[in-house]
Amino acid sequence: MSPVNSPRPTATGQAHAPVLSAVAFFFVMAGYYIIRPVRDQLGGAVGAQALPLFYAAVLLVMLLLTPLFGILVARFPRKQLLSWSYCFFALCLLAFVPAFVAQDRIGARSLGMAFYVFGSVFNLFVVSLFWSFMADIFDSAGARKVFSLIALGGMAGAVAGPVITKLLVTAIGVAPLLVVSAASLLVALALLLSLSGSQQRGAGADQPLGGSIWAGIKELWSRPFLRYMAILMLLGDGIGTLAYALMADYTKAHIADKVARTAFYNDIDLYTNVIGAVLQLTVTRWLMMRHGAGWGLVVPALVNLVLLLGLALVGTGQIALFGYAVPMLAVTMVGSRAFAYGMTKPAQDALYTRLPRETRYKGKNFVETAVWRFGDVLVTSGVNLFGMLGVTLSGMASVGVGISALAAWIARRAGRAPDLAPDAPAKP
Repeated sequence: MSPVNSPRPTATGQAHAPVLSAVAFFFVMAGYYIIRPVRDQLGGAVGAQALPLFYAAVLLVMLLLTPLFGILVARFPRKQLLSWSYCFFALCLLAFVPAFVAQDRIGARSLGMAFYVFGSVFNLFVVSLFWSFMADIFDSAGARKVFSLIALGGMAGAVAGPVITKLLVTAIGVAPLLVVSAASLLVALALLLSLSGSQQRGAGADQPLGGSIWAGIKELWSRPFLRYMAILMLLGDGIGTLAYALMADYTKAHIADKVARTAFYNDIDLYTNVIGAVLQLTVTRWLMMRHGAGWGLVVPALVNLVLLLGLALVGTGQIALFGYAVPMLAVTMVGSRAFAYGMTKPAQDALYTRLPRETRYKGKNFVETAVWRFGDVLVTSGVNLFGMLGVTLSGMASVGVGISALAAWIARRAGRAPDLAPDAPAKP
């Protein structure tokens, strides 16, 4: 394992690298957000009670794939790892097209199980691998300078994806959207391969990492920063999954048509990503440059605390927002997600640049895949249990207030973890 503070050449000085990275992330996120409403409408068709089963299947697959990912990272160079992973997911998208043509015959529960597993693995592995690659070619100072801008490219793709879905779903239906998503992912791959070939980072930059295939799991116990990130993943995921599960019950009760459900979830994604893009254009980069990436973890936890306090007070009621009556549940879901994507994510990935290369790939991937989906199973099962016990939405939100307060404290400690390399001063 390479030492944390070994000198690393940086791609920041090459003007095209941040731009090319941002464009590549645009296509990654556009591809994902084209299919995300397709996935979510399946959850909305069956309601929150089926979500623990969906997430348990995802968790099982994640645990099976973790050692496989460790083998690939240990034995194959960066270019091959990117190529095989992205091509695999593109081919899987195409393979699902006939299933969605026959969705009504197959049934939302059966198809939902399969596509939920695929969609969740797609999101976590494709996006996690992208950011591991970014942490591999930018140093800490460069990351704080450009990661929010690269993430902004992703947010633009996350806005474009729902717009594309909104324009196409009523015209071509649900199944052909998977083909559009696959094409977007392959364009992103071509850009990343071009970027990988142009970054001559010195000896070993594009060599296999070697080491144990279980390194990601082992480092969770040996590295304080990874432990903090795993805890934050569970706490933050609890808030988002709580809102998602409650929204699944809402759509099951009020929206029966699959196209209408797809459009509804598409609108939620659109509002979320527009707000996230505004955050990245205004607050996130300033906060990370001026006060450090650690505060990019603290602020979203405090925002969640305020949103959940409002949900605890209002419950299933509505609030006036820009002259419209909007359910407080929708406000909580959009606000929590927007800060997670627009601030938490670039802050996390900037902090990962201060860890060894093996940790950036293996440890980071384990936290962002298996740990995340364990949290999904835990939270959705808890929501169903609370519902059986008669706990109201306001009661669940009150629990979330305490979780958010704990998350803010853990986030502050994560930014000061002793195993992080010293933070290089950001260049103007």
